[in-house]
Amino acid sequence: MQMGKTFLETVYRWTIDPTIVVLICAAVVLVLTTILLILSRYKKCPSDKILVIYGKISKKDGRSAKCIHGGASFIVPVLQAYEFMDLTPMSISVDLRNALSRQNIRVDVPSRFTVGISTEPGVMQNAAERLLGLQLTDIKQIAEDIIFGQMRLIIATMDIEEINTDRDKFLDAVSGNVETELKKIGLRLINVNVTDITDESGYIMALGKEAAAKAINDAKISVAEADRSGAIGSAAAEQDMRIQVSASNSRAIQGENEAKAQIAESDATRREREAEALKRATATENIQAAKAMEESYGAQREAEAARAQLEKAKQEADIIVSAEIDKKRKELDAEAEAEQIRRRAKGEADAILMKMEAEADGMRSMLVKQAEGFTQIVQAAGGSSADAVRLMLADKMEELVKIQVEAIKNLQIDKITVWDSGAGSGEGKSTTANFVSSLMKSVPPLNEMFDMAGMQLPEYLGKKKEDAAALDEKAPAGE
Repeated sequence: MQMGKTFLETVYRWTIDPTIVVLICAAVVLVLTTILLILSRYKKCPSDKILVIYGKISKKDGRSAKCIHGGASFIVPVLQAYEFMDLTPMSISVDLRNALSRQNIRVDVPSRFTVGISTEPGVMQNAAERLLGLQLTDIKQIAEDIIFGQMRLIIATMDIEEINTDRDKFLDAVSGNVETELKKIGLRLINVNVTDITDESGYIMALGKEAAAKAINDAKISVAEADRSGAIGSAAAEQDMRIQVSASNSRAIQGENEAKAQIAESDATRREREAEALKRATATENIQAAKAMEESYGAQREAEAARAQLEKAKQEADIIVSAEIDKKRKELDAEAEAEQIRRRAKGEADAILMKMEAEADGMRSMLVKQAEGFTQIVQAAGGSSADAVRLMLADKMEELVKIQVEAIKNLQIDKITVWDSGAGSGEGKSTTANFVSSLMKSVPPLNEMFDMAGMQLPEYLGKKKEDAAALDEKAPAGE
């Protein structure tokens, strides 16, 4: 208890000391600022960008910057800085004209390339070293220059026939060479689309016309050969058809006659069997229909009974489950309410106990201090309790007199009019003197105050009249 009191006093002294309060506020502000600075320097990289950290980084692998794609990293203040590189694809229109082929024929190859910054570790490092800080237009211009150069180089190594007919080979060569050069600056080739290839001399057009004429002639020859073969085959086929038709007709007539006889016999047998089968089928159908009807009624009766049982079980389950849930909910509510009441009562009891203990400790400390002070006063008075009381009264005399003065200080007497006839009273006092005397008697005397407190007024402060008269009687004559 004493340790807790000492701790509370220390905290109270710190609270009222403005210097300590200012220092605490400054420390809190400094901590919050540090936390916000740390959080602001933790950067996350979106999926469509590359986070490039440069400055003081580890150079064990020879890197001049740290590249992160799809992650996050802490940027050390002062020592490091960062920038983002956009991964948005760039469409570049390459209108290549007058490119010299291996046959010294100049061709026009309009095409469109789609490129973007690569996310491969090594290529991404090249992009950080060569493209960081550039706008997309600047990057497109650099890529366009590289593509123009590689396209001219590839066309110079190929014939017109290869470029025009074997487009796959041409596109593979373009993709391989261009992508190799683009990786050196951190880019990757996404798509290549060559729209059309023409030349200024008309060679490609002539090759097309030659191929078209050849295809037309080959088609005509094939049509003529097909017509001839078709005519010959048609005549032979007609001859064979007539022979086969005649033979088939004779065999067909003979077969028809035999078939008619067999059909007539077969019809008679069929009708006899059909009649017998119809009789048996009708009887069987009636028997089976009756059995089916009986089984249907039985199955329907069992289904109705099962449905009734199911409906009954469903209703019972709904009622029982609902009742169980309601019962469980009420039990839980009652337990929760009882627990809250118990905790609230325990908290109130603990608070009352602590308050009473604190009041008792304060009262006990005050009484102990008063007892210690009174003991010191008695010791200062030479061990005499009466002298100690005199000392305390002498110390409090000013307050006692002040209390007596306060008793009549607030009397609201606006005006006092006294008609004094000049005649004295029986004691030889005037009317005015009697009024003032009675007014002063309304102030409670010290001896009555001491009597009410259960104490005796010291002799040097005055005596009662009765006590003074008794002392005078006891005193020897002549004293």
